Amino acid sequence: MAPSPTITLHPAASPAPLADNGKRFHIWTIGCQMNEADSAKIAAMLQEVGYRSTDDEEEADIVVLNSCVVRQAAEDKVAGKLNALIGLKRRRPEMPVVLTGCMVTRQQEVLGKRFPHVDLFFDPSDFDQLQRVVPELAALDDDLGQLPHYYLPAAAAESSVTAFVPIIYGCNFLCSYCIVPYRRGRERSRPLAEIVREVATLVDRGVREVTLLGQTVNAYGHDLPERSSLAALLRAVDAVPGLERLRFLTSHPKYMSDEIIETMAELPSVCEHMNLPVQAGDDQVLRRMRRTYTREDWKDRIAFTRSRMPSATIATDVIVGFPGETDEQFRQTLALLAEVECDKVHLAMYSPRPGTLSARWPDDVPHIEKQRRHRELETLQEQVCTRMNERRLGTTVEVLVEGKAKGRWTGRTRGNTLVHFDDGRNVLGKLIDVQITETSPWFLLGDPAGVPR
Repeated sequence: MAPSPTITLHPAASPAPLADNGKRFHIWTIGCQMNEADSAKIAAMLQEVGYRSTDDEEEADIVVLNSCVVRQAAEDKVAGKLNALIGLKRRRPEMPVVLTGCMVTRQQEVLGKRFPHVDLFFDPSDFDQLQRVVPELAALDDDLGQLPHYYLPAAAAESSVTAFVPIIYGCNFLCSYCIVPYRRGRERSRPLAEIVREVATLVDRGVREVTLLGQTVNAYGHDLPERSSLAALLRAVDAVPGLERLRFLTSHPKYMSDEIIETMAELPSVCEHMNLPVQAGDDQVLRRMRRTYTREDWKDRIAFTRSRMPSATIATDVIVGFPGETDEQFRQTLALLAEVECDKVHLAMYSPRPGTLSARWPDDVPHIEKQRRHRELETLQEQVCTRMNERRLGTTVEVLVEGKAKGRWTGRTRGNTLVHFDDGRNVLGKLIDVQITETSPWFLLGDPAGVPR
């Protein structure tokens, strides 16, 4: 998943199925899109038994924090948020405080001593544990974790326009820097029919764009009895009536097959956008990272994607300052990104995560040098994005409108480029053509050029 931590306060994730029981919940989420989906499912579960969401934790009858440990900065934010709740818990000791997410797995005892005011720690996606502090949930099912996702929809967007749908949990790779496999376990694919039913239910409720999620999303299906695949799932979901756009992330270069790319090019709903992390542009660094591919392998997948979808946009992830990374090896990464010209690069400075292989090695790239390399890549990417977006000046793009930001409507193209525009009509959830009048490295500005659809 994208490595840069994001924090979201979750509003209602589904229509209110029961009368308001007078209780409120507050969910705070940091981390990847999988966390977003998990938090939305928790919200839907609570709504199912009559709870309502609130943005004010002071009003809440239960506070749930969904944590991330992929970077030290994310873990520090979680700890800070937990400590900030101590005063509220003292004033209202009856209010349960719950912590879930990757920070929790195999750490409950340690966390219990560190944060004694927390009432419940539960592993990612182990939703049935919530019954311990919300007994009303027992009325839904003996095992909430086994309830079909379309009953408890994973609509993690801030509106009903877009939704995240997990399709595979865990990860079988053991990249030397990554804590995720230790916290989320081995790969477990959901049945294809269950996913299709969930997407159909979301579309019936107004969702127009769905993003299929997995730590290694293109490994989907290999563990199912019927030996399915991501390509087969894309074809099945594309057939859902009313679905306008379909995306998936995050992929691993080893599993980005010709079949998947051909399927992307073939299906009308699948967006021309690929998220394919490279992490480093030097083969020796990639081997130490245990990434199981070379820079040429990654370049080949990007080239084939662009040959089949010339308008495809590319996003990638890069880590700078990995243990042992020399300046010359960093220059290989810089050269690779200059050559390939990605539309989006998620940049991160390496930080050792306890329990991973690389945490045993000397963190020998000084922090100031990591910052310098990070800034150099940021500067390069700003130049690349400036050039790429300038080419879009005067063109007309199709935008799915997701909401408003600073008084302007905002949405994304099929290539996942952010677009802002003014329009006096209510165009939320509509597809609209926008003529681009201004560009920047990070977004486009334009005027509506057609009838909202």
